Amino acid sequence: MLRSVPAPAPAAFHSVSPADLTPAQWMPLLGGAVAPRPIAFVSTVDADGRVNLSPYSFFNIFSYTPPMLVFSPVNRLRDGSEKHTLLNVRAVPEVVVNICDYAMVQQLSLASAEYPAGVNEFAKAGFTELASEQVRPPRVAEAPAAFECVVEQIVELSQGPGAGHLVVCRAVRAHFRQDILLPDAAGIDPFKLDAVARLGGDWYSRASGASLFEVVRPNRRLGIGIDALPAHIRDSKLLTGNELGQLANVEREALPTPVQVEAAKAEPMVAYLLNQHPAGGPALHTQLTRLGQQLLAEGRVAEAWPVLLLAAAGAA
Repeated sequence: MLRSVPAPAPAAFHSVSPADLTPAQWMPLLGGAVAPRPIAFVSTVDADGRVNLSPYSFFNIFSYTPPMLVFSPVNRLRDGSEKHTLLNVRAVPEVVVNICDYAMVQQLSLASAEYPAGVNEFAKAGFTELASEQVRPPRVAEAPAAFECVVEQIVELSQGPGAGHLVVCRAVRAHFRQDILLPDAAGIDPFKLDAVARLGGDWYSRASGASLFEVVRPNRRLGIGIDALPAHIRDSKLLTGNELGQLANVEREALPTPVQVEAAKAEPMVAYLLNQHPAGGPALHTQLTRLGQQLLAEGRVAEAWPVLLLAAAGAA
């Protein structure tokens, strides 16, 4: 039977049933493992027009057409009481979902403190209110992006401590700071957005710098799949699952021809390794494979392919 990826070492697992744990015991396991999570920094108003601002990491987009964002205020664990945001959207079904960058994360955390109802977290956390254009709650002037939304639906998932409520929001107006946009507003530059996300406990992550990487999506091409890789590559003890995935995301028409594999022998590093090991053998196989891995790490998949094919010949 063919292995699609190298077999992992046996691992021990801590297996639990949520029904056997209290909400306080379950929360750090679920919230710590499902991470990182984007943050909705939500501004609302109550029936008297008093402003509230609070972050929620149970949040994501769920549709482009119509543009739907969903976040979930979870009842307080200590007593099962509902968050002010939820009470507000029941009274005034409008919100602004502000996106937080690293420059404002400490202030965002401060806004999550449980101030009494009616206290304006804009003032407490030092943010600037900016009037929205189509909804009543203000948006955060310091936020790099903001979505004015009407609340289409509130779905109560359960009651009591830790119970979630899905607030289904339809965006009616969006604002993107000019400096985060790609040319011609074709998208968002993730390095300039510098967004933050939540993990478990007090931990956050920052989507910038060395933590950002690209993965070519297979919907742009029909890759051959891991099952179609040559056996010596597919069953390699050196190549990782990620590296096999890169190689398998190549179209069959893009695989190197025998002529291209032969030409790769003239590449300086390949030629050096061949000269060092004229008789081939395991050492050459390992070093050519390591060279292929280096090329894959640099995103040079097309160059890695002939090197890894030569590695098979080197092992013969």
